[in-house]
Formats: sequence, C-alpha cells, structure tokens
Amino acid sequence: MPFASLFSNVAARLFAAAPAAGAGTPDPELVRLVVEEIVEAVDPRLRGVSRYQKRIAPAAERTIAHLRSLGRDLPAPMEFSRAAWSSEPLLNAAFAAAGDLPALLGRSEELRAFFAAPANAEVTQAHALLAMLKTERRVFAPALVDGALQQEVAQTTVSFEKHRLFAPAANAPDCRRQVGMLILRRLAGLALQRFEALGGRATELEQHKALLGARLRMLNLRRDGLGGLDGLAGGGDAAAQIASIERELKATVDDYMEAKASLATLESRIEHIKAIFDSPAQHVSLTRSELRVNRMGFKVAEASSEQAPPLVLSELSIGSGLTAVIALVHCPRAELPPREDLIARAAKELL
Repeated sequence: MPFASLFSNVAARLFAAAPAAGAGTPDPELVRLVVEEIVEAVDPRLRGVSRYQKRIAPAAERTIAHLRSLGRDLPAPMEFSRAAWSSEPLLNAAFAAAGDLPALLGRSEELRAFFAAPANAEVTQAHALLAMLKTERRVFAPALVDGALQQEVAQTTVSFEKHRLFAPAANAPDCRRQVGMLILRRLAGLALQRFEALGGRATELEQHKALLGARLRMLNLRRDGLGGLDGLAGGGDAAAQIASIERELKATVDDYMEAKASLATLESRIEHIKAIFDSPAQHVSLTRSELRVNRMGFKVAEASSEQAPPLVLSELSIGSGLTAVIALVHCPRAELPPREDLIARAAKELL
C-alpha cells in the first residue's frame, strides 16, 4: 500500500470521529497498520528485522490510546467569519479586527486550492484547523487601580501571531482525519530526528577523536625530542599531559564506537522508535487553560471586577519548543476574498 494511502487509512480509523470515552484496546488490524505506517515513514528496511511487528506493537498501542484521547479533547468547531468575530472570545482576542479573518482566509493557499478543486465546487464552507502562537509580555502601562488611573502599572499583554490554517476539508470528520495524519507524521519525524542527532554526535566525536590524536602525536614528538626544554620553559609535565589525553582519547573512541554501532544497526533503530512511541504523551499533548483578556489585550486577574469574558485555550504541543493554540473552524466560501483584493490591501499597507 502506498505510504500516503497507509497514513490516510490509519488516521481515518483514529480520528474520523470523536472516539467514545473509555474505548477499549485497539483492534489488532489497526495496530498492525500503525506499525507499518511507522516503519514505512522511518526506515522500510526495518521489515527485514525479525519480529519487528511484535516488537513495535506495544508502543503502537500506547500511541493509539494517547491519540484517541487527544481526539476526545479537541475543541468544538466555531465559525470563522467577520460576523463571528464579535461574539467568539477567541477570535476577538486573536485578531485585531473582523476584517483580519477573511484576510487570513485569502492568504491560505491550501484553502484556495481546496475551494478551487472541481470536486468541491458545491462546498459552501471548509472545515480546518486554526493554529497560532500565543505570546505573553510583561509591560508597564496606565491602568485603573482601586478606581483611580495610575501610570506605569505592571501588566501582562496577551497576543497571537503567525496564524495559519491547516487540513481544509469538506466536513469535520475529514478535517479531524487530516489533523491526525499531521500528528502521526510529526511523531515519525521525531524518530528520524533522533537518528539525525545520533549521526551528528558520531561526526562530532570523530572530529574530537582526530583532534586528540593530533595533540597526542605532538606531545610524543616533544617528549622524544627536546622535551626537557619544555619543562625549563614552563611547558609542564609532558608525561602527565600525554596520560591525560590518552584517557580522554580512549573515552572518546569508546563513545564514538557506541554511537556508530547504534547508528548503523536496524536493531538500534527499532529501540529509538520504541522510545518515541512508547511515551507519546511526552511528545504530543493537548492542554486546556482559561484566562481573561480585556479589549486592550491585557490579562485580567480572576478577582478583578473588570469586564472581560473568559478565554478558553486549547494548546497543542509537539516535540520540544513547538506549542500552538488551536481551534477547529469552519470557513464560509463567501468569506474568501478575491486574490486581487489581497494585492490591493498589501499595496495600501505599504503606503
């Protein structure tokens, strides 16, 4: 089965609909498909390793269970339109003006391609995943304190940037399936990153080994030549330096051989795959948080009487350093601006 079709098949079983809470152990066929997807993505040669299916299957089961729990926790869809901007707290906080929503739709080449496809000619709205980065900054600005306006009050601003739409689809189940495919691919990519890091480590050790070897040869030449003069010049004990470098060189060679062996064998690759898929919660998580943000973008304390609707955020973290606020949205075709409108707007902003 082609790789893309395999991904789609697995993701459809996992994410096409929100799974019921307390779903049982995944069926063996789904586990088998997930293992095959992992192997195909990471290194198809792993199929030559004895019992690869049985060895990876427990990690695949844990990943399936975790991804299903993420599917249950995905936020409910919301309309992504100018009319919804004033009534949806998240859209109001994430975009400065209602007109910014159709502008984002217009910049999404994926969305344009979706609506332009002949198969979607009758589709009036696209379901998609909205992702954006949240930034909090500590600033000093005027604020009301106990009913009196004070200057230079420490406050926290909450802003959203780098908005992007992913996985446009004709319906919510298809969108969820595509989101699942993105997450599965990311997990496979994390396994590949481990191999790449290991290769970089082996190269680094090899270079260090060569440097230590050169230093050791230099010290031996000094010792076997006019080494006594080095002591008179304050060069230190050559024998002690040689012994120290020999110890460091031996340790470096041992580490290098271990890294090369781990990098070279398919058996070690299976262990690295298991390290990722055995602990999926360490690499992919979806958390919910609630905060209050006023119209000026300042965070409002829970005990404050200031009017600020609660903002519920769903934050998806994948790997290290990649965390985005996400929302499932449905985008009306009527909100998609003509491409020439975007060009005119960009030109106006440059003036």
